[in-house]
Amino acid sequence: MMERRRMDTALLVLLMGHLATALEVPLDLPQPPTITHQSPKDYIIDPRENIIIHCEAKGKPHPSFSWTRNGTHFDIDQDANVIMRPHSGTLVVDISREKADHYEAVYQCTARNKHGTAVSHNIVVRQSRSPLWSKEKVKPIVVQEGVSLVLPCRPPAGLPPPIIFWMDNNFQRLPQSSRVSQSLNGDLYFSNVLREDSRNDYICYARFPHTQTIQQKQPITVKVLNLDAINDTMAAFYNDTDLFSEDPVDERRPTFLIPSGSSSSKVVLRGQVLEMECIAEGLPTPEISWTKMSGDLPAQRTSFLLYQKMLRIEKVSESDAGDYRCTARNRIGSVHHTIRVTVKAAPYWISGAPRNLVLAPGENGVLTCRASGTPKPSITWAMNGIPIENSPKDLSRKVEDDTIIFTDIQTGSSAVYQCNVSNDYGYLLSNAFVNVLSEPPRVLTPANKVYQVIKNHRALIDCTFFGSPIPKITWFKDASALDGDPYILHDNGTLEFHTAQTPNGGKYTCVARNFLSIYENHVYLEVKEPTRIVKQPEYEVVQRGRSVVFECKVKHDPSLTLTATWLKDDGELPDDERLVVDSDSLTITDVTENDAGMYTCIMNTSLDQDSASAELTVVERPDPPTDLELTDQKKRSVQLTWTPGDEHNSPIQKFLIQYEDALHHRGHWHNLTEVPGTRTTAHLKLSPYVHYTFRVLALNTVGFSRPSFPSRMYKTEAAAPDENPTDVHGFGTEHDNLVISWKPLTAFQSNGPGLCYRVMWRQKSVESDWTTVTVANNSRFVVSGTPTFAPYELKVQAVNDHGVGPKPAVAHGYSGEDLPVAAPENVQAVVLNSTLAEVHWDPVAHKLIRGYLKGYKVYYWKERSLHKHNPHHMEKLILTFSGNHSHGRLPGLHPFSLYSFNVRVYNGKGEGPVSRTQQFETPEGVPGAPPSLIVTNSNLDTLTLKWSPPHDRNGHITGYTLKYQPVNNSNELGPVEELALLANETSVTLPNLKYSTRYKFYLNAKTVRGAGPAISQEAVTIVDEALMSQFDVDVGEARPVSPFGNVSSLLRDDGAHISWEYWGPERNVFVEYTVENSEGEEEWQKELVNGSQKVVLKGLKGGLSYRVRLVARGHHDQPLHHSEELLVTVPAVASRQVDIATQGWFIGLMCAIALLILILLIICFIQRNKGGKYPVKEKEDAHTDPEFQPMKEEDCTFGEYSDNEDHKPLKGSRTPSNGTVKRDDSDDSLVDYGEGGDGQFNEDGSFIGQYSGKSGSRDTAEGHESSGAPSPINAMNSLNSFV
Repeated sequence: MMERRRMDTALLVLLMGHLATALEVPLDLPQPPTITHQSPKDYIIDPRENIIIHCEAKGKPHPSFSWTRNGTHFDIDQDANVIMRPHSGTLVVDISREKADHYEAVYQCTARNKHGTAVSHNIVVRQSRSPLWSKEKVKPIVVQEGVSLVLPCRPPAGLPPPIIFWMDNNFQRLPQSSRVSQSLNGDLYFSNVLREDSRNDYICYARFPHTQTIQQKQPITVKVLNLDAINDTMAAFYNDTDLFSEDPVDERRPTFLIPSGSSSSKVVLRGQVLEMECIAEGLPTPEISWTKMSGDLPAQRTSFLLYQKMLRIEKVSESDAGDYRCTARNRIGSVHHTIRVTVKAAPYWISGAPRNLVLAPGENGVLTCRASGTPKPSITWAMNGIPIENSPKDLSRKVEDDTIIFTDIQTGSSAVYQCNVSNDYGYLLSNAFVNVLSEPPRVLTPANKVYQVIKNHRALIDCTFFGSPIPKITWFKDASALDGDPYILHDNGTLEFHTAQTPNGGKYTCVARNFLSIYENHVYLEVKEPTRIVKQPEYEVVQRGRSVVFECKVKHDPSLTLTATWLKDDGELPDDERLVVDSDSLTITDVTENDAGMYTCIMNTSLDQDSASAELTVVERPDPPTDLELTDQKKRSVQLTWTPGDEHNSPIQKFLIQYEDALHHRGHWHNLTEVPGTRTTAHLKLSPYVHYTFRVLALNTVGFSRPSFPSRMYKTEAAAPDENPTDVHGFGTEHDNLVISWKPLTAFQSNGPGLCYRVMWRQKSVESDWTTVTVANNSRFVVSGTPTFAPYELKVQAVNDHGVGPKPAVAHGYSGEDLPVAAPENVQAVVLNSTLAEVHWDPVAHKLIRGYLKGYKVYYWKERSLHKHNPHHMEKLILTFSGNHSHGRLPGLHPFSLYSFNVRVYNGKGEGPVSRTQQFETPEGVPGAPPSLIVTNSNLDTLTLKWSPPHDRNGHITGYTLKYQPVNNSNELGPVEELALLANETSVTLPNLKYSTRYKFYLNAKTVRGAGPAISQEAVTIVDEALMSQFDVDVGEARPVSPFGNVSSLLRDDGAHISWEYWGPERNVFVEYTVENSEGEEEWQKELVNGSQKVVLKGLKGGLSYRVRLVARGHHDQPLHHSEELLVTVPAVASRQVDIATQGWFIGLMCAIALLILILLIICFIQRNKGGKYPVKEKEDAHTDPEFQPMKEEDCTFGEYSDNEDHKPLKGSRTPSNGTVKRDDSDDSLVDYGEGGDGQFNEDGSFIGQYSGKSGSRDTAEGHESSGAPSPINAMNSLNSFV
């Protein structure tokens, strides 16, 4: 029962001790020393630098320091080379006056104040060493090919041990493989040697990492020979070489070079790295494999190095002990070796080093020093550096093996306790103080501290506290205590949120309390939106010299500052102005191959970051191929090989092989063949008699490379032609010749010098021999005296100085054509309907055509209409029917007409004789529409319609059909009335119509074939009798009565105001206007004024008169009614009136004009007194311009100027001598101006013919007598000619 109570008390004390260790004593409170920094146990120093042995500690009051050296007090003041840093225990040893090895020793630091003493672990100071290699003479090694070989390194022992590697004279690492590898001790092992292993620079290097120095062994020479070579060179190497004279080497099973024997053992410490190696020799080279016989290899900590020859296990634990087997195997056999691994352990903490203990007077506590090791370590305690058994007694303290228990501790029991755990493989030394304090609670976390956290992340808000006894911590938010899920309260006072959300933000209160006091502290939590890259950079393939943009758009919390960082290949961007970093993009201009790589954008805020990467591949046209070589040279082929150029990150798709023919076409390259991009050789088929030079181009996705340098020239021998000319044709240009043509061979196809052509022909279907001629430098030959259009067989064969080409193929052709000699017989016509007839004839015999039959032509024309009112005839028409036809149709005929026609055959030469002319009549058809329909005599309920018969009657008119229907104001049509009229009627009066109603009329004519198309018209009956007096109606030729009245105008500043009255039914009413007396018929301008009775015309030009009218249009935009025209004159723009006669500039101008007239009169008088008449030539020159008019010689006055524009001739026109122009002259034929020829017109129809014959004489007479009104400018030109 007592034992049970003791265990419960121990557990309670243990729990209290655990809680106490969570506290960090503020430095403003009394506390024993604590070691904060010390040099490592095994301290290797650089002998070239001062020695610094670290020892730092804290405490209240600040501790003092002392040292021991090799277990005895080290009096620093007695050594001038050693100083201790102020407020520190760190020693600085000046080695400038003393060698470093003088201070090699075991040091220990002590820090003490009035509350206790702390000690450091033992610091063993040793200087690093990198000794030189011992001098030795390395003899060359001669070995037989296939045997094993070991090159020893044996570096000097250093501190720490050196790193070994093998290199050559050029400081290049020697290649290692499954056959050649370096062992852990640095030796170089060859499982079997090859001839290429011979070299004289096998050099072993040792690098001493602490001093960063490298030592080099003397180079080793290895010469690998086969047995015959060994016998030949034995005498030369016998005296000064190591000679291996084994029998010839055959394949052999593996044996281990290292380790030796079938088994070995290895001891490794827990936590270190286990390295085991097995290197075997054999032929062929063995392969190594590893297994653990007592279990599985730890996959996460195991790696195989040096081509499986080394097994490496990191962070070794006790479970890694056991037997490991390595197996060497080749095709001859296998061998095994077992390595027994034993795991030992230096002491290590089980639950961590002892922790400081802060207790209030009367409290209980415990210090625990729990460690393990293999073998099991021993534990000893000390207090303030003195073994605990020699320390002052303390009734509150009880030591039980690895635990010290404090019960009802009192003030004055503060001290530093040391725990030492040791075994054969090491030791652990830890300081832990016991500090007895009575202190109210305090919170060390700054007040009102703001914590920021990213949404959906873990959040921690601190409440670092201190107090003795240990305070209890409680968290509040909005006056509510926080306990349980989703909150976690840690022993150190920290409040944790598993996943922070926006509602978790706000003010939090931490309350610390013990029996002495209560302390509150407020902090704030802000939950921020995460930083996310919403548009990542994308993989880019860019051609060199172009630009690329990597976008990296991000979304982040706006309250956080965003920083964008770009990396290239996980390093900084190059310092290059071509790389431009913007807020959300990276732009690289003028891309080079060095820009290729992986680009990463990192978007940072103070709380989080997001990153995205994309690769840039820079492509370019491939470099041209190199090293063109011709092999396997034959008469008609050659092998071409080449070396591809750099692909520039874009695989080569194909190679294009080109050639130049220096003999026939120097300077021109031709495509020969293509091969896939995976090939670097091509078998080329060649032609004879060519001087070949080849080049190669490579193609990738960017384009073709530059051409390679040309290959050497390859000349093929001449030979007979391999082919004959193609496209052999025979035809005639005259009726008695035969032209034989062909496509000649190129110089490349000639195969040799002296190319010519053997042309052969004979008439087909006639027993005759081939006629042969030889033609050179031509592609055609003319055979004369042939029959007309006779068939011939043709052959053309190529010939050169080395022979003839292959047997030529036979082509066919005909000699020349002549006009047909016969006309078609039995010509007749069949009338199908009123507009279509079919003509038939018998084909002309082939021999009478005398050429290639092209077809038949039908000439036909209309003689006359069968109706007396249509007497005119039409010109001849031609229809061509290609090929061998015997009939054809004539479309588009006029009904009720008489037609004539004949037929002719034609060939390539032309038309044959005309057949006998035949005639046929077309039956009646439907008539055309009446040309006019006029509405007259409009009354309240009657209208009179008048019309004209159709121009195209197409038969006998049998009558007319008149249809009419009313139209309402919405343009909707009413019921249709129909009236049949006689053929001789041309007018009709319709009674009983509705007054003030618009009607639409349709009239068409009829023949026996049916009714023709209709003409339509619209008209309105008048409103009532009272309105009849308001209009001037011509009863004889009445027109539709106008529904407009009281049309008037008024000019104001904003335009011409037009007003009217309207009572018609139409709703499409327009006001139209045009300039009065304008040249030509200008189009009327119109404005829609529906539903209104006034309008303002704006934009009228001042100084002009306008004709204005109102028009009502039907639903087909027909002008049904219009008002009488109104003349509106717009005055010119008013200006300030000035009496011009009083202006000085005007008086001066008048004086100048008077003086000019006086001078002109004097000049005229002088010219007249000179006498004589002007030569005819001068007169003709003066009259060149039709508008040029001379002064009258009689009185030296200008000719009269007429302002009558009706009589003014057009520019360049001729007028009769009386100065008048007859209007009937426009009907004169233009033939009168030539000699019966046709006048010429330009594209717009104006006359451009040259006057000739009688017109020329008339021009002369009329030109001299013309009295057309001259302009003042022409008069001035005339005056200048006189001067």
